[in-house]
Amino acid sequence: MSEKNYALMDEVTSKATLAGSNKMEILLFSLGTGEIFGINVFKVREVSQTPSITKSPNMPSGIEGVISLRGNIIPVLSLAKFINVDGAGENTEETMIVTEFSRHTQGFLVHDVDRIIRVDWDKVKPPQSMLAGHEGMITAITELPDGRLVSLLDVEQVLANAIGIEPVPDMPPIDAETEHTIFFADDSAVARKEIILVLDKLGVKYQQANDGREAWERLQGFAARSSQDGTPLSDSINLILTDAEMPEMDGYVLTKNIKSDSRFAGIPVVMHSSLSSEANKVMGQKVGVDAYVGKFDPIVLAETIRPLLLR
Repeated sequence: MSEKNYALMDEVTSKATLAGSNKMEILLFSLGTGEIFGINVFKVREVSQTPSITKSPNMPSGIEGVISLRGNIIPVLSLAKFINVDGAGENTEETMIVTEFSRHTQGFLVHDVDRIIRVDWDKVKPPQSMLAGHEGMITAITELPDGRLVSLLDVEQVLANAIGIEPVPDMPPIDAETEHTIFFADDSAVARKEIILVLDKLGVKYQQANDGREAWERLQGFAARSSQDGTPLSDSINLILTDAEMPEMDGYVLTKNIKSDSRFAGIPVVMHSSLSSEANKVMGQKVGVDAYVGKFDPIVLAETIRPLLLR
């Protein structure tokens, strides 16, 4: 590993403590073009020079093969090929970013890593349709001080396309005399799809938002209408499910807002995140979440939701 990459990993270790501050740390990297990409450092395990990769037959497009990393076999993906980047030349996969999220570890091949920057979540915006591109694998856009744009990868979509997501099995619906409604917020299209499949199988109605600020604005609207009608908000929204990482406002700040507003009393909040480290779970507990669930485990998600709705 180069001195530069050692220094970057020191930053990842020492600076990834921002959960709940509505700030995030982004590792910037390139894919051999002029475009700048980024990934949340919470999902980065290490950065190294590209190792020797063992080719494997019948691998999906974009997966170069596998490597042995400290006794574990992990897949290695070429991000330039996988997200269909135009203009990437040869020898543009000199660096590997090892990522860990949603209970999976994998290597992402990139041209080079640059540095880690700190940004406010409210400066991270959903991509406009003209900028979404790259097979729909850009989840957000932010801007550097010099005006250059950074495209943030939807790594959950990358993972889903690369190795697939556990299918949602049949499960018994919630047996209750009254209907239940869940409000959920997530910026990842693949995560929203799975949530909807789980809720449909449970027989639960839902409302949704694509980022934290949209979620908070809609929830405030629901609360205002309930107050005007003189009915508890908990009669119409029975549970709130939120992602941790979202443009505009992260799930930790969203949860703090909900828990500090008496109109939401009695409504449990479940954090549903691909960030599964103990540090993230503890941060969730500090802001008052009632449960913390890793993404892409539909059975655990259903088993977490069911008792909270029936209590």
